[in-house]
Amino acid sequence: MNNLVEIKNLTKTYHTKKEEVEAICNISLDIKEGEFIAIVGSSGCGKSTLLSILANLEEKTGGQITFNKKDFVIGYMLQNDCLLDWLTILDNATLGLDIQKNKTKENVDYVKKLLKTYDLDSFKDKYPKELSGGMKQRVALIRTLAIRPDILLLDEPFSALDYQTRLAVSDDVYKIIKKEKKTVIMVTHDLAEAISLADRVVVLSKRPCQIKKIYDIKLTNKSNPIENRKAKEFSDYYEKIWQNLDVVI
Repeated sequence: MNNLVEIKNLTKTYHTKKEEVEAICNISLDIKEGEFIAIVGSSGCGKSTLLSILANLEEKTGGQITFNKKDFVIGYMLQNDCLLDWLTILDNATLGLDIQKNKTKENVDYVKKLLKTYDLDSFKDKYPKELSGGMKQRVALIRTLAIRPDILLLDEPFSALDYQTRLAVSDDVYKIIKKEKKTVIMVTHDLAEAISLADRVVVLSKRPCQIKKIYDIKLTNKSNPIENRKAKEFSDYYEKIWQNLDVVI
């Protein structure tokens, strides 16, 4: 697989009136097309800052980010579904197209196809309050897919859900991502989630964050996230990654 994104010696420093605070220190990482990367690390280490820089929501201080595709499109899915209560599900799902001024018939038809494929077609004229938390997350993902992103950035996408719903929705989201053949970088605090979803898990140090270790996740009979948690290698990966974390108490 070719490298879709190349990050070289990335740094980020925040300047206050009293001091400089280094958030990211010399991170280098290549992301291959179709790969699912999970980033883990202690709270406040800089995981979300890294995503914000990749999404061009924050400026980097140094280093280089190369997107190896013309007219590269980035989709960013936040912790909360951020659906607008006064818009129907279809209008919420096409909101990104509205913002881009790209709400063509072709693109709207594509969104309708996604809603139908992922069992939301009968809800397209309803409103967010009529949907479960898991369904709202699926709508949020479809809204992100509607702009046809080359890469998806997921920032704790399941953290607002209860445990059982979180498992089910992570399973749904994984199937959608694989079916749509998307490249993903996901930030999560949940090691089990990272191991069960990702092709590689990147462990960051405490702030200023650096890459401590990268694990290639190779599970026997790898399939969906729920089944992956039953793989014989799962607990071994969990223990090793846990020991690598800089736990802040």
